[in-house]
Amino acid sequence: MSDLVLIEQRGHVRVLTLNRPEARNALDPAAMEELSVALRAADEDPGTRAIVLTGAGTVFCAGLDLKAFARGGDIKGLVWFYHRSVPTPVIAALNGHALGGGFELVLACDLVVAAEDARLGMAEVKRGVFAGGGGTTLSQRIPMALALEMGLTGDPVTAARAREYGLVNRVVPADRVVAEALALADRIAGNGPLGVAMTKKLMRQRRWCTPDEVQEVFGSADAKEGARAFAEGRAPEWTGR
Repeated sequence: MSDLVLIEQRGHVRVLTLNRPEARNALDPAAMEELSVALRAADEDPGTRAIVLTGAGTVFCAGLDLKAFARGGDIKGLVWFYHRSVPTPVIAALNGHALGGGFELVLACDLVVAAEDARLGMAEVKRGVFAGGGGTTLSQRIPMALALEMGLTGDPVTAARAREYGLVNRVVPADRVVAEALALADRIAGNGPLGVAMTKKLMRQRRWCTPDEVQEVFGSADAKEGARAFAEGRAPEWTGR
């Protein structure tokens, strides 16, 4: 691991920071690989119950590193995350613009806190390509006409407009972005990790639970602990089992 992704543990929250500010945190093959490793490691750590993803400098992520693309570098390093994310909740803390592949990173996250001056959009058509990392699924999230306008013009929208579209949860001053994301992450991390993971899974798959999934969570030690803690008027002590 180099320093392309900075990693910090804050209690049960893992903060991952894209660290190529000189390139507007554009994603080259090395950065994609390092972010993939960091996301998987955070997700596999039982002590991490929420992930915050942000960027160094004044831009969250400008998308694909076009210079690396022109050199023929592998650009598929984050496709797995775009497609299925991770079981652990991920909060995007947009310290600045999220464009192209950076916007697709945002779509793969679960909650979004954005700086007031942030812009979000898919500029791929301006470069002769298309949003192949999940941007074309935008029409499943917002009305078709709005998705097509963003996708076909390549023009970004403001954070405030993105919130109106339902793509952003909070819009705050730039110096409050990470703090607000951490506050959300701490609220999630305080809940039962099995229940949180199942809630994310079922909501993202837009379906009812199966009997086995009910048993998996309702029959767990954490479910019993949650009930006992409520009866005893104390905070629960989760084990993830």
